[in-house]
Amino acid sequence: MASRSLPKILVFTRTTAYRHDSIPDAVTAFRELGAGHGFAVDATEAPDVFESGLAGYAAVVFLSTSGEVLTRAGRTGLRAYCAAGGGFMGVHAAACTEYDWPFYGELLGARFDRHPALQPGTVIVEDHGHPATAHLGATWEFTDEWYDFRANPRASVRVLASADESSYEGGGMGADHPLVWAHEHAGARVFYTALGHTREAYRDPAFRAHLLGGLRHVGLSHHGAPAPQ
Repeated sequence: MASRSLPKILVFTRTTAYRHDSIPDAVTAFRELGAGHGFAVDATEAPDVFESGLAGYAAVVFLSTSGEVLTRAGRTGLRAYCAAGGGFMGVHAAACTEYDWPFYGELLGARFDRHPALQPGTVIVEDHGHPATAHLGATWEFTDEWYDFRANPRASVRVLASADESSYEGGGMGADHPLVWAHEHAGARVFYTALGHTREAYRDPAFRAHLLGGLRHVGLSHHGAPAPQ
């Protein structure tokens, strides 16, 4: 099959604040997932891609973006893509992005507040009926920053997994601490995972399957890509 006939995703990694060392590893992971599962990946840090139209993409991924990363015209382009039924996926520091654009916060579902030290902890898998979590057990041992959010998104999203704050030090949200969710907003299918701080995460088969399931939710299953094996 020629590459031009494959579904394409856009992986956007621009940062104007904190930059994660894991971004190159993450881009590699997405490219390898694409090679193995029948989709093409365009990775960029150029904001003008949002100004020229996103209609060719099955999904747009904000991958550990930070700060203000879009132009005014780019914001208009992303909003139009969503309104046309696009798919949007946020990974990790995507929640630390576009703080002064209310639409973006509503699209993602929550905004980053703080995190404790990087450390091992336990993810509680709440919903196994989603491709991002179907492969996981009841709990998932992981090492990450365990993001706290400014507000709990549970009332407006489908929570797939949450943090067990008793399993690590410094949690700030209490007994109900969503980490992974899906919803629809302004016409777009949306998936967000707060996990993905470390370089090692992107070499973890379980985390790669988690990302692939997120892509299936927001775009790939709607554009003819094969299901993950």
